[in-house]
Amino acid sequence: MTVAYCLKFLTVAALISLATAVLAQQRGHTLVDKVRMANDRFKDVSVAVSEGYAPIPCASGIDGGAMGVHYVSEQLLKADAVDIAHPQAVMYEPGPDGKMALIAVEYITSKGPAQLQGQLFNFMNAPNRYGLGPFYELHVWAWKSNPRGAFADMNPNVTCEHAH
Repeated sequence: MTVAYCLKFLTVAALISLATAVLAQQRGHTLVDKVRMANDRFKDVSVAVSEGYAPIPCASGIDGGAMGVHYVSEQLLKADAVDIAHPQAVMYEPGPDGKMALIAVEYITSKGPAQLQGQLFNFMNAPNRYGLGPFYELHVWAWKSNPRGAFADMNPNVTCEHAH
């Protein structure tokens, strides 16, 4: 083998190795992963309260499942901006022991069509159960698996059974 051939071979091998590493890293940082990393602080519900979030009643679906108890930030709703680290609502599932388990977050805006890092929001027309005007929303089930999908509204694995 010539030196030039060896150098070409090593260069191609290095490029393939680098490309594989970059792809593996990108796969490990999906939108759900990014949302989880940006909002893990809310695992403790007292953090949500200290940041100005307040609870609204647990939301159950008519076809089964639920969304849990939403802790909503009026300030972030009024700001009407989509920021991965500042969701308008943080969602918890009440446990039989009264503890709240972080299950998801929800991004809400009146500006649309809306998207977060390429993921389109769902449109919610008025009138709606929240008494809001038309808006766009995106649930991200970053802490509790949802068989309907990471961005579905209701989760059949969530219950309001222990909500007060």
